[in-house]
Amino acid sequence: MYFYLMNFRFPKSEKLKSRKTIEKLFLEGSSFTKFPVKVLFLSDESLENTQATFAVPKRNFKLAVARNRIKRQLRELYRLQKQEVLKNNGKKFALLFLYIGKEKPLPGQLQNAMAVLLKKFNDETI
Repeated sequence: MYFYLMNFRFPKSEKLKSRKTIEKLFLEGSSFTKFPVKVLFLSDESLENTQATFAVPKRNFKLAVARNRIKRQLRELYRLQKQEVLKNNGKKFALLFLYIGKEKPLPGQLQNAMAVLLKKFNDETI
């Protein structure tokens, strides 16, 4: 019944598109890793919402089909578990989820990694 109260959407306003912010994330951001996913984050009060983006290196996956599938899986897992991130007392963050594995992910591997990363992120930022 409480599912009606939770917002499982991932609207455009929550997607990180700014090249400047992404560059700033790599230069100044902190990170956590739970293989095969690494999350870089940066507190940014100028953002209207907490924003996230997803990346898979072309070096590890030559075919765009493989990269896009992993990004789609990461986006879906974030969308379903983002309530953990939004509990941080109104702080706004820029997040980048980077897939660091060299092989295609096994079923459940990404889900476990995303759950651990979001819980750790929530614990560290409060």
